[in-house]
Amino acid sequence: MPIEGHEQERLWLAWPTGGYTLGDTEEEVRSARETWAAVANTASEYQPVTVVVNPGDEAIASRFLSGQIDRLSAPLDDAWMRDIGPTFVLDEAGRLGAVDWVFNGWGAQDWASWDNDRHIGRIIAEATGAVRIESEMVNEGGGIQVDGTGRVVITDTVQLDPHRNPGWERGRVEEELARTIGAHDVLWLPRGLYRDSDEFGTRGHSDILVAFTSPDTLLMHEQRNPNHPDHAIAKQNREVAERHRDRTSGGYEILNLPAPEVLRDAEDFVDYSYINHVVINNAVIACAFDDPADDHAAGVLRELYPGREIRTVDARPLYARGGGIHCITQQQPVSKG
Repeated sequence: MPIEGHEQERLWLAWPTGGYTLGDTEEEVRSARETWAAVANTASEYQPVTVVVNPGDEAIASRFLSGQIDRLSAPLDDAWMRDIGPTFVLDEAGRLGAVDWVFNGWGAQDWASWDNDRHIGRIIAEATGAVRIESEMVNEGGGIQVDGTGRVVITDTVQLDPHRNPGWERGRVEEELARTIGAHDVLWLPRGLYRDSDEFGTRGHSDILVAFTSPDTLLMHEQRNPNHPDHAIAKQNREVAERHRDRTSGGYEILNLPAPEVLRDAEDFVDYSYINHVVINNAVIACAFDDPADDHAAGVLRELYPGREIRTVDARPLYARGGGIHCITQQQPVSKG
């Protein structure tokens, strides 16, 4: 699996259809559509973008999406493309593969439905002409972060979730990651962020915790305020990452990226994270939160992604629904056939 900064053929998203993601009020529905569209439209300024649209939603999608964005019609339950879509890989000859994980609604969550979404990995694999690599492991793209050289970061609470992979142990997970995405060095973090573990969370996706900005740099979420439960979680994850790096002679630098200053929304502590950005050709689409820390985070990303523009989108409507910018996107790398 290439690092996200590898040259990309296109970026994939899914258009939010009915239910939990859209919301209950006209204002919530419009906010969701505007935010998904803002990410897609921004990305389309730099590279091809395809949005999967639920049949019947074509007209409303066209009102929000740029005319240069491609559409693919397929039944959808939800719109978190990182998780429902395939994970793209390249073989030694540079040919494109698409890992089709089992998707079961983030561990058979009571509120989730996945009768349609579980087929999206196969549908996109076929649309791209990629070699489909079937996996029997329940997994989501948001649960794996890679450096492109064979390192991957995952969490105990996702891949070993008894509602995802009952009876699986670390060794079996690592063997499957080696077979599917070429991972030979697995960093297991203990858990995800506090809010991501509540009713509408993923139970601990790593793409809100860490990002390899290069094979030499692992960027980690930091919550500096000790009154937030993520303060202790992030501190523990950092310590585990450091021990793993030193034990395996990883040779990469670990840097912290502080969370926004806001601690709560109307419901609970927030899990706002600047880690959940997506890298595309010549740019990075990063989360903003109308927070004093936005500018600092953008500056850090600018230093770590030289030569790429840093474009920001207000991600609060995404986080209110359980994810961020990385969660709604999936990159397809340039391949050699």
